[in-house]
Amino acid sequence: MNIDRLLTHQPGTARPAPVDQWHPALSGDIDIVLCADGRWLHEGESFARPEIPHLLATLLRRFDEGVCLVTPVERWRVTVEDRPFVIVEADFREGAWHFTTQFDDVVRLDAEHPMTLSEAPSGEPMPEVPVRFGLSARLHRNVYYRLVDEAVLEESGAIQRLWLESAGERFLLGELDADTLDRETP
Repeated sequence: MNIDRLLTHQPGTARPAPVDQWHPALSGDIDIVLCADGRWLHEGESFARPEIPHLLATLLRRFDEGVCLVTPVERWRVTVEDRPFVIVEADFREGAWHFTTQFDDVVRLDAEHPMTLSEAPSGEPMPEVPVRFGLSARLHRNVYYRLVDEAVLEESGAIQRLWLESAGERFLLGELDADTLDRETP
C-alpha cells in the first residue's frame, strides 16, 4: 500500500472503506493510541503528518476484540482511551442536529443515530453518538456546552434532565440529581 499516493487526495475527501465487508484474522496489536481528546499517537508521539490519522480513520471498525484498523488481508487492534471519534461541530438544519467529527464524518442525530449516555473514563455519564461500523463519538466540550444552551430543561422532583430535540425525537443530553449536588457542595 502506497500511503503517499493515498495522501495526495484533498483533506476531508477520504471516505470510509467498506471495512464491514472485510473479515481477516486478527494480526495483533499496533502501537497506535486514540486519545480521549481526539489526538492519535503512534509509539507515544503524534503523527508528523495529520493526513495519516485522517486516512487511517477510514479503516476503523469495531470487532469483538476491540477497535481495529482493517484491510482485506489484515486486522490490527489499536488502543482506544474512550471513543475513537470526537464531535467537533454541531449544526441545526432541516429540523435535525448534524454532528461532524474531527475526521469529517457527518452524523444526523435521529432514531438511527441516537445520543445515549455512557460512562466516560472519568466515571461520569457522558453523551455519545454512533458514527459507523460499531464506532461512536463523544462530544467535544465546546459542542456539549453549545447543545446545553439549546436543550430543554425538565425537572422531576430532585432530578433535572436536559433533552435535545432532533428529527422529531428527544435525546437525553445529561441529568443532575439536585440532592446529590447539594450534599457535594461545600
